[in-house]
Amino acid sequence: MTTPAPIKRALITGITGQDGSYLAELLLSKGYEVHGLIRRSSSFNTARIDHIYQPAQADDHRLFLHFADLSDGSRLVTLLNEIQPHEVYNLAAQSHVRVSFDEPEYTGDVTGLGTIRLLEAIRAAHIDCRFYQASSSEMFGATPPPQNEETPFYPRSPYGVAKVYSYWITRNYREAYGLFAVNGILFNHESPRRGGTFVTRKITRAVARIKAGLQSELYLGNLDAVRDWGYAPEYVEGMWRMLQHDEPTDYVLATNTAYTVRDFLQFSFEHAGLDWEKYVRFDDRYLRPTEVDALVGDFGRAQSLLGWEPKVLTPRLAQIMVDADVAALDVEGRHYVDQVQS
Repeated sequence: MTTPAPIKRALITGITGQDGSYLAELLLSKGYEVHGLIRRSSSFNTARIDHIYQPAQADDHRLFLHFADLSDGSRLVTLLNEIQPHEVYNLAAQSHVRVSFDEPEYTGDVTGLGTIRLLEAIRAAHIDCRFYQASSSEMFGATPPPQNEETPFYPRSPYGVAKVYSYWITRNYREAYGLFAVNGILFNHESPRRGGTFVTRKITRAVARIKAGLQSELYLGNLDAVRDWGYAPEYVEGMWRMLQHDEPTDYVLATNTAYTVRDFLQFSFEHAGLDWEKYVRFDDRYLRPTEVDALVGDFGRAQSLLGWEPKVLTPRLAQIMVDADVAALDVEGRHYVDQVQS
C-alpha cells in the first residue's frame, strides 16, 4: 500500500491583492494547503478571495488567513515556525508607483525592508522552503528596452528603488546561505481584479460607467508611456513554475509587446463602441516627478527553462477587463434595484 504524498504548504504575503488571489486559487487547485498573511485593520479586505475562503470547520478547508505585517519581524518568525511552509511567495508591497512619491518612507519600509525581514525570519526559524520574491519591471526604469535578466537597473521612483533592494537582498540570501530564492521580474500584468487606481483598471471601469451613463469624463496623465501588459492569471502560473525548477535563478515574465496608454484606451473604448477622445481629459496631477518612458520585456529565459509563455496580449486583455467591469456594473445595478423594491 503506497503512502500518499504529503500535502505541500505555501505561505503567501499579499494574498488579498490581485496576484495573491490568483496564486491562492492556482495552488489550491494543485492540492496545496495555503496560508495567507493579512494586515489587521478596521475592515476585512478579503473581497478578492472570499469565493475560495471557507469556514475553518469545513472538511475541505485548505486556506488559512493569519494576521501579520512585514514590518514585524518577530511575528514573521513565530508564524513561519507554526506553518512550516514548503514555499513562500512574497507578494506584499506598497505597489502603486505614483503613490510611492507621496509615501517614500513607507514604501521603502514595506516594499524594501519587508523583504529582508521575511528572508531573515526564514533563516532564523531554520525553515527549509523555496522563496519567491515579486520583483518588478519598474527596476529597469530609464534603461532602454527590451529588458531582460541581464539588463542594468535604473529605477525612477521610490517604488522601483525599493524593489531593487529586495531583488539584491534575495540574491544575496541565495548566494550567502544557499536559500532556494528566486526573483520574478514581472512586467505589467492586469486583470479584472486590478486595483481601481491603476491606469488600466481606471480606464476599463470608466468605459463601463460611461457606457452606462454614470460618468462623462476620464482624467489621465501621460498617454505616451509604453508598457508591456500581460494577464495576471498567466503570470502567477509562472511564479509557481519558478519554484518547481531544479535550480534557483531569476526570470523575466513579459509578453515582448509594446503598447502605449493611448493604445489601451483605444482598445477599451472601441470594444464598448465608444470614441475615447470624446471623454478623456489630461490632468497633470497624474504625472510622475520622473517618468518611465518604456518597459518592454524579453521572456526568453522563462520560455526555455520553464516552458512559460503568455497567451493573452494587450488587445484581448483590454476586452476581458471591459467585459468584466460592464458585467460588474450590471450586477451592482440589479442589486440596487432589488434593494429598492424589497
